Amino acid sequence: MNIEIANRLAKLRKEKGYSQEELAEKLGLSRQAVSKWERAESSPDTDNLICLAKLYNISLDELLRTEEDVESIKETVKEKEESKNKTVKITTNGIHVKDDEVEVDVSLRGIYVKDYTEGKEVVLGSKPFSKLSEKEQRNRKIIGKIDSIYSIGVVAAYIILGAVFEWWHPGWLLFLTIPLVSSAVEAIINKNAKNFDFPFLAALVFFILGFEFNLWHPGWVVFILIPVYYSVVPGKINTKIHVIQDDINNEDLDEEELDEEDN
Repeated sequence: MNIEIANRLAKLRKEKGYSQEELAEKLGLSRQAVSKWERAESSPDTDNLICLAKLYNISLDELLRTEEDVESIKETVKEKEESKNKTVKITTNGIHVKDDEVEVDVSLRGIYVKDYTEGKEVVLGSKPFSKLSEKEQRNRKIIGKIDSIYSIGVVAAYIILGAVFEWWHPGWLLFLTIPLVSSAVEAIINKNAKNFDFPFLAALVFFILGFEFNLWHPGWVVFILIPVYYSVVPGKINTKIHVIQDDINNEDLDEEELDEEDN
């Protein structure tokens, strides 16, 4: 629906003294449906157009007349159809973006790009999170629950320490333990020590040495341990880029094939 007709629908409704809720109730619809009509985000179907014309005591021609030419209307319809195929999802797994030409997953597992225009899949680091196994999904839920419970506990402990003992400082250091515990659980579950957020541990130790013992120097030396830690602990970070020639009409790679690519 173009903006001209959308504005007319809003004007007619107000002239009749209906609120969006009242009009929606008369038509057996939700208020959101009426709101979308008046924002030109969707169009009433034929039955609803007939009901609107009768409610407003006008003809369908009067209700739907527009100054737009045929080409403009066709272009508007085309744009709306294209927008329907575009999706953006943000979840705990990562960010997923998809349209007619490309599909992208961005997560801690890496970056996955599927290019439909050239019939290629470009995988940076890992497979898409839509291909997570049941075990991986279960592990993510466990990590998320532990993270949530521990975070609530830290907030409660901080409030108690501050209110009862007036330890607002250095009590705030407790918040640095949240990523430590979360990453430690992830490292244990995934059996990969590189998942542990060692930089947060280094920062926590540095602040404790500084605030409690005034050892800002040589306490800063703990930061030198960060690259040492990631260079000596077991585990690997996948930085390979795979370009897989693929017929876009074929089905997505199955779980086993993608696992082979990761390895």
